[in-house]
Amino acid sequence: MNIFYEEDGGFKVGSIMTDNDTSLQIESIQGKRSKIKGANVLLRFEKPALGEFMAQAEQVSAEIDVDFLWESCPAEEFGFDALAEEYFGHKPAAVEAAGIVIRLHSAPMYFYKKGKGHYKAAPAEALKSALASAEKKRLQAELLARYTEELSAFRLPPEFADKMSHLLYSPDRNTLEVKALEAACAATGLSPAHLLERCGGIPSTKDYHLNRFLLENFPHGTGFPEVTVEPHAELPLAEVTAFSIDDASTTEIDDAFSVAQLPNGNWHIGVHIAAPALGITPNTPVDDIAAARLSTVYMPGSKITMLPENVVQEYTLCADKICPALSCYLEVDSATLAVLGTESRLERLHISANLRHDTLEPLFNENTLAECKLDYPYASELTLLWNLSHKLEAARGKAGEIQQQFDYNFNVENDVVSISKRLRGSPIDKVVAELMIFVNSTWGKLLADNEVAGIYRTQNNGKVKMSTVAAPHQGLGVAQYMWSSSPLRRYIDLVNQRQIIQLLRNEAPVYAKNDTALFTVLSNFDAAYTAYNDFQRQMERYWCLRWLIQEKIQHVEGALIRENLVRLSGIPLVGRFPSIPELPPATMVTLEIEAIDLLELSFTARFVSAAAVATVETVAVEAAA
Repeated sequence: MNIFYEEDGGFKVGSIMTDNDTSLQIESIQGKRSKIKGANVLLRFEKPALGEFMAQAEQVSAEIDVDFLWESCPAEEFGFDALAEEYFGHKPAAVEAAGIVIRLHSAPMYFYKKGKGHYKAAPAEALKSALASAEKKRLQAELLARYTEELSAFRLPPEFADKMSHLLYSPDRNTLEVKALEAACAATGLSPAHLLERCGGIPSTKDYHLNRFLLENFPHGTGFPEVTVEPHAELPLAEVTAFSIDDASTTEIDDAFSVAQLPNGNWHIGVHIAAPALGITPNTPVDDIAAARLSTVYMPGSKITMLPENVVQEYTLCADKICPALSCYLEVDSATLAVLGTESRLERLHISANLRHDTLEPLFNENTLAECKLDYPYASELTLLWNLSHKLEAARGKAGEIQQQFDYNFNVENDVVSISKRLRGSPIDKVVAELMIFVNSTWGKLLADNEVAGIYRTQNNGKVKMSTVAAPHQGLGVAQYMWSSSPLRRYIDLVNQRQIIQLLRNEAPVYAKNDTALFTVLSNFDAAYTAYNDFQRQMERYWCLRWLIQEKIQHVEGALIRENLVRLSGIPLVGRFPSIPELPPATMVTLEIEAIDLLELSFTARFVSAAAVATVETVAVEAAA
């Protein structure tokens, strides 16, 4: 006698060796003997032969229409043998009964298992829902297979076009698109970004990096809502006119200078700062924008301003305009250039000119100063400010310090980049830097002396941090220092300017000491400013790599900083190159560019040769870095 039985979720057959009612000793077709429970036996049969039974039963099962079988079922629970008799219209043969139970077992959406050989037909609504779900899964599986096949062949599925941002920057592994992308990456050995680029999904590597930054920091876009500029009280008109010194691309002109002579012969030097705090009051629409952005974002070839254009134009110190300003006047001894006193005031100011670095620097530089060339506009004023800047530097204890550092200017037009290098510390730089340090230190002291809250930048043991407590800035050599000279570009400066204005007006400060709003601004600004600076450095690295490609550079030189870390000459680009042998720092090396990856912002190069140790100038640059 043979049996058909259920075991481990499947069906098997065997011949009976010993029958003990509750258990049986059986032998399988392969000759293996085992013990099974009697309750697991569904059928006993003599024929067909043991080796043919399962094939015939499965053939019967395959011919049964499952929908018809479901319709043939009673509403209540049933045994497979009863259903088999109903289905075939006669007492079923063993293979027919087995075929029925195999078909029931293979369709769990149609038939719920209730015990060994017992089932219950699924309710119509439940079956409909289950079938719809199964069809959905089937279609998804087909779609996943198509997506994977197309991506692996470096074709972008049309459905991916409007999902690129999520795929690149915030992939959801539960979606079909991401599952297909991961499968294709495994098949091709490429990263998601590189694979999508091969498929044409990243038409611009520049936009790839920019869009990531925008998604993280400007999820609602960089546009501004319509805002109006709030009116402010009329201010007295200054007797002096002023000029600014800025980069050619600067539109948010925060600072300007004036030079006049007092009746006593001393100089009256004015440092004039744009005064948007006059019209941007806390918790107004414009303030909400500035408080959310916290700073202008800079990148080669572009920027994202902190304030809307109409607000900037209202307060920027643009030439041929009369602008509101927060001014700090220095009385300077005409003989020694010692600062004898200061006075701060709110006023309207006529801006006579906006001097630009690119046109001013060829006229106002160390050579023209040494040769006393004064044949250009504002030459005498600039010369006086240059001499004063040395006095201010000496007063900070920084006179004579020489740091040979370079600034790099990126000019990007139509995706063509040019990179120029200029030595930091030129007369233009020194004049602007020293007067800004002076005014920021002076106004910081003004707030501290009057116990008015402010946000300061402090430095102790080399560590710079933001603080609401006035403390020394060791690097600058001043007793206190705050950012207050760029209120169009930094929210910290705008906040500090509010406090200064209220103090000058003898009115209660906007922010009290230990005001939680100040700590919130400090924390938010610190995080945003760090992110913005990181992005600027990232994009400068990107354009350096683009420049290497653009100029078809094959070999580069650079100074070894330490181990295998090299700073390239002529552009602000640093990289590690394992092929460099052990060499002393500052050694000049030549490298051969092997590959540049604009998505990873990396490049590889092979060591070619080493030259003499770098010049003293280069060593100083590396040390400063």
